Amino acid sequence: MGDLIIEFLKFIVYSALIVIIAKYILVTTLRKLAEALNLKPKTVGDIAGYATSAPELLTITTASFSGLMSASSINVLSSNIINLIQYIFAIFLNKNQKTLRNKAIKVDLILVLLTIILPIVLLKFNIEMNIAIVPLFIILYALFRFLNNNVHRLYLKNEDEKLETKIEKEAKWERGNKKKITKYIIYLFITGILLFIVSELLGNNLELLCNSFGISQGVIGILLGFITSIPELITFFESQKHYKKQKNSELLGVVEATNNLFTSNILNLFVIQTIGILIYKIFY
Repeated sequence: MGDLIIEFLKFIVYSALIVIIAKYILVTTLRKLAEALNLKPKTVGDIAGYATSAPELLTITTASFSGLMSASSINVLSSNIINLIQYIFAIFLNKNQKTLRNKAIKVDLILVLLTIILPIVLLKFNIEMNIAIVPLFIILYALFRFLNNNVHRLYLKNEDEKLETKIEKEAKWERGNKKKITKYIIYLFITGILLFIVSELLGNNLELLCNSFGISQGVIGILLGFITSIPELITFFESQKHYKKQKNSELLGVVEATNNLFTSNILNLFVIQTIGILIYKIFY
């Protein structure tokens, strides 16, 4: 019993380390890099989505390396559900419900719902996560990304034009800006090394918990889903808070948060899950 408690505490510590590194180094550095490059909210949301999916990438790949395919699948589903709940919570807390009327945001949220419904259907009908499903995931990822880009061009064109004009007026290539960008890239490289080391420890810990102590892969997957979704909660609030300071810019903050949610969920399901499947099939 004592060994089980120790290993479970290790699981919490390693998972928390991944979240802390993602939150305080990875996400923060990417935000600064995006601002230095004067990127639009949609692009910043995409970058934040990639950044906040790093914990899922690490936990799912390590679980797959350990032969825990069920845990990785449940991790994806629980992460996507929790991401949506956190997004809605952030929208209501910031009183930005009216911005959800925008058609581009509505389409994005429908696509996000599909990233939850699809894995539920796969689990319901006991459809195995194998190589045969990989081409479907790749096609769906491309389709979802295509729809996302086009609805933004169609329904957020005016906002984008106003923002581009503002950036052109305010943007100044300050001396030392190149140095800042180089510094941020170095930080990202170091962050990647730190995350790799912690993920190795977490992978060994997961294998021990499931194989030696008989902890259900479902329980492990749900716990991982909660832990790895914390960075998204932070970025959902941060993006809306960032634009609240600017007059009549609430929509831009919601666009960033929505794209963060959208990118994170499609990455989790279609890209990271595919990586997990390939790793599992190669090694097992």
